[in-house]
Amino acid sequence: MSNTFGTDILIQAEDPMKAAKFYVKELGFKITDKTSNMVSLHGKNINLFIERGPTLGPVLEVTVKNVQKAKANLMKKRCKIIKDEPDFPRCYIKDPYGLIYNLSE
Repeated sequence: MSNTFGTDILIQAEDPMKAAKFYVKELGFKITDKTSNMVSLHGKNINLFIERGPTLGPVLEVTVKNVQKAKANLMKKRCKIIKDEPDFPRCYIKDPYGLIYNLSE
């Protein structure tokens, strides 16, 4: 699976703005964009995105050439689909060791 790792980390929280305020105050992030469903933060070396939703834990952003092929390959290796959004296209995958990643093109 060829892929590219970026400087982006995504988490989900029931109240994205409340979570964002914590990261601004406690870790020095700056808010760069906000909508009703997502807050974007910038840190010195990473970007943090807080999406409205049930808490999944940190999600590593991975860019792949083809989400469907990458998803099929990972499913063969005991990974589980947490959330699939084929229209985007992106797919949240949890590997056998607990790491969650968002595959996107």
